[in-house]
Amino acid sequence: MRVDLFDFDLPEDRIALRPASPRDSARLLVVRPGERLEDRIVRDLPSLLRAGDALVFNDTKVIPARLSGIRRRGEAVAHIEATLHMRTGADRWKAFLKPAKRVSVGDRIQFGHDGESCFLGTLEATVAEKGEGGEALLVFDFSGPVLDEAIAAAGHIPLPPYIASKRPDDEQDRRDYQTIYAREEGAVAAPTAGLHFTPDLFAALDAAGIERYFVTLHVGAGTFLPVKAEDTEAHKMHAEWGEVDEKTAGALNAVRARGGRIVSVGTTSLRLLESAADPSGILKPWSGETNIFITPGYRFRMVDILMTNFHLPRSTLFMLVSAFSGLETMQVAYHHAIEREYRFYSYGDSSLLFREQT
Repeated sequence: MRVDLFDFDLPEDRIALRPASPRDSARLLVVRPGERLEDRIVRDLPSLLRAGDALVFNDTKVIPARLSGIRRRGEAVAHIEATLHMRTGADRWKAFLKPAKRVSVGDRIQFGHDGESCFLGTLEATVAEKGEGGEALLVFDFSGPVLDEAIAAAGHIPLPPYIASKRPDDEQDRRDYQTIYAREEGAVAAPTAGLHFTPDLFAALDAAGIERYFVTLHVGAGTFLPVKAEDTEAHKMHAEWGEVDEKTAGALNAVRARGGRIVSVGTTSLRLLESAADPSGILKPWSGETNIFITPGYRFRMVDILMTNFHLPRSTLFMLVSAFSGLETMQVAYHHAIEREYRFYSYGDSSLLFREQT
């Protein structure tokens, strides 16, 4: 499909720079294809679902994956920023480098040179490989838990570019850019639909008989990359690691068997569930990398309802929600959201999308 079909104009002042407080006070646009749009708030969620439905959350935890460093060649010095996006070994990470053209295979980069103290003095890595789009493989001098501590000490929360370009990250972001149920370290971007949940909202969902389950997908920095191709078939998705364990797969299959609906909290949970489900709609235990790219025409196997924030124009995520609820439906919904001054993107408001019946 043509990528320009997924374009729209968004005023700059609709981009949220801080989340709503409290988290569950954010607005929630309810989208049922073929029906009128509803303007609600997130804490209304229990009344919008049914007893026996199951919410599926991504319990990945964001690490401070943005590193500032220096590359030296003799007296020549270049300042390099690396955003880690996938761990491939105890001592190595794939990362997006900026400016990548100033780095070659074999170069050494010393991280922590941004005015902050660094664990054990300096965190250093060697550029082992270079790929497309600024991607590189970094091999660090530290390994395992020691490397984790070093990254935590030297790194910054990797705020999305549309926020980072307007303000620096701060200590508040270390709290705000993390779900209350984050557990499995490894993400470099938050599963942002989950940012709206609070203990009070969990209690209300429990009282309404709505179940909840957790899967893990470590969100990568590739989620922020623009689609540069003119046609969706020419776009390459970056892989992300995820896992659905046997107990969770069995429980969600049982929910569907008794007539409950699967409600994915976020596109990350949805992409993982759809990767792990077989063509008949049975969820299998699953672990590995997924680069699933969902565009209109995709036949959904597992997810009935999707809770998700508002996404960028021409993005793979706007393509996904258009596949889920219909392109025309989502174009109308986004126009409504812009007109009603909903807040967009990672720290913005949310939507509850019902799947288009085809």
